[in-house]
Amino acid sequence: MAHIPPHIVDEIMQTARIEEVIGDFVNLKRAGSNLKGLSPFTDEKTASFIVSPGKQIFKCFSTSKGGTVVTFIMEKEHFSYPEALRWLANRYGITIPEDRPLTPEELAVISERESLHIINEFARDHFANNIKNTDEGKKIGMSYFIERGFRPEIIEKFQLGYSINKGDDFTKAALEKGYKKEYLEKVGITKTKDDRSFDFFRGRVMFPIHSVSGRILGFGGRTLITDKKVAKYFNSPESMIYNKSEILYGLHFSKGDIIKYDQCFLCEGYTDVISMYQAGVQNVVASSGTSLTKEQIRLVKRYTKNITILYDGDAAGIKASFRGIDLILQEGMNVKVVLFPDGEDPDSYSKSVSTSELEEYIKVNTKDFISFKVDLLLENADNDPIKRAGLIKDIVASVSLIPDQITRNVYMQSIAQRFDMSEQVLSNELIKRRSDHIAKEAKATEIRNRPKPAPAETPDKPSSPDSPSGAIEDPYAFEPSPFEDEPIIDTPTITKEDHNEHDLMRILILYGPMAITHQQFNEKGDEEEIETSIAELICHELHIDELTFNHPTFAKIHGIITDSIAENILLKSSYFKRLEDQKIVQFITEIELNQHELSRNWVSKYNIRTKSEQDKLKHAVMGSIYAFKISKVEQRILEIQQELTDKGPKLNSEQLMDLLSEQVALENVKKAISKKLGRIIMR
Repeated sequence: MAHIPPHIVDEIMQTARIEEVIGDFVNLKRAGSNLKGLSPFTDEKTASFIVSPGKQIFKCFSTSKGGTVVTFIMEKEHFSYPEALRWLANRYGITIPEDRPLTPEELAVISERESLHIINEFARDHFANNIKNTDEGKKIGMSYFIERGFRPEIIEKFQLGYSINKGDDFTKAALEKGYKKEYLEKVGITKTKDDRSFDFFRGRVMFPIHSVSGRILGFGGRTLITDKKVAKYFNSPESMIYNKSEILYGLHFSKGDIIKYDQCFLCEGYTDVISMYQAGVQNVVASSGTSLTKEQIRLVKRYTKNITILYDGDAAGIKASFRGIDLILQEGMNVKVVLFPDGEDPDSYSKSVSTSELEEYIKVNTKDFISFKVDLLLENADNDPIKRAGLIKDIVASVSLIPDQITRNVYMQSIAQRFDMSEQVLSNELIKRRSDHIAKEAKATEIRNRPKPAPAETPDKPSSPDSPSGAIEDPYAFEPSPFEDEPIIDTPTITKEDHNEHDLMRILILYGPMAITHQQFNEKGDEEEIETSIAELICHELHIDELTFNHPTFAKIHGIITDSIAENILLKSSYFKRLEDQKIVQFITEIELNQHELSRNWVSKYNIRTKSEQDKLKHAVMGSIYAFKISKVEQRILEIQQELTDKGPKLNSEQLMDLLSEQVALENVKKAISKKLGRIIMR
């Protein structure tokens, strides 16, 4: 059976809801934030089958089976991995490309899409070369970026450039390379009028717009002319590879830090992102001047549920953005707002202060969106009862969009206190708004689900593997395994000897992308405090001592994480739940369901007590690393002792001395690690 394209697997996993699918097989009842029912895999009288809608996983405690919605279908219907995916795709109306040779027309579409990408990449290199190696590019383009305060390495990283102010400089170069003028026009870099072709971006500094995976989708070009009749920014027109409503500028560079800090800062323009990134706040993206869309919001939601909007002092612009923020609330995300001082924006302010001052300003001035909206709108209410009533309705309308009932209730209590109003009156308005909202959603769903008219008698075209939806560009999307039809094998039970491996792998999976500070020796041999991700720290510590995991599943996960770090990608636990290897999926399911606290054993066994969550995490991480290392040292010492017992009389003096010397050295290493572990436990 042919592989299912990665972007289709990604769409299936994001669309299928585990509670809906399992609900077709099991009578589920609410149990707190989870759902509970009788196991479909065995006869039982007491329900032990748990489904977590929030984590999109299940666990059967009677049979120890667990995993994702794909795992469930594989187990229940005895399907292979691709069969389960196809079953889910059929249930949710997702088209999978047919297992047949592509037609010439379909191949032409794929070829054209790739050609447009290649032309954009040629243009990026051409514009970047201009600011380095042409007189006009250096004097105008590079000078502009330097005057804006951008350092050379930042200019290089964001691949900034300049389009020569000559009618056809780029177009001529591209045609000489053999690129079709038709494709140059489709990506919008070349325009043709009255049989004359010219460069659309001529005389502008260039900002390449990247996909999540780093491919060039389009460009933003800023004029350096002050004439008000000339548009400040030109952007590439939409094409089969560029849909501006589905793109966030800077996400390719910031996604790692967004995951690491579980927070995304959203600003308006290209230079805002670049300046914030250069200042050290690198979990930042921009909507590039467009109104925020649902697609952009869901793009952020892949990496975090927490989004903070960074505003300058333009009140009109802020009010205009309220609709976009309502869309964020509707997606169930946590929205906060930071307002910069008058006359400042993220670009200018980040250049005027140090990194620590910037971080402190953001921390001190962050407000939840509802409170911010109340403060802003109250400024214009002027104690006018009619205006105040309209204001209250506006705020309640925003709260009504929040999916979580508890969050809505907390906000309503706060609003009632702020306006000195009855909660009951506000609740009545909220119920009305929620009812209207639910009715609109129901109507929209009905329209979407109406039977479509029968298609003309032409063969259906399969979805292109290079769908412009954006999912294929996601580096966290599923990567097919060569063992596609391999059946499920139960995860081996973790033995007592595997405990230290299990604990370190649990921390690596659950907290790997999070930031942590620790001591490390620099090139001069001096100890200094650095900040890195937990995944990078653990993998570094194992690498320097040439250690790995004995457990085959853990060794495989460790290899995946190490490879991703080499590509500057930090993987969340959700990535591993999309893999075909069901032993990995089941392990992730188990640790997520048992995620009660950072490390039960460190508290109960070693009596660790710390003052803050950050300290607790740091101690758990370092303690788990040292315990892992000690277990490896002890294992090797036992091997040496066994070898001395079994082969002692047969060993020559040199072999004997080598083993004894290694044992002594390992005992010293064990003592040193034990001291470090002891300091962590006692601290």
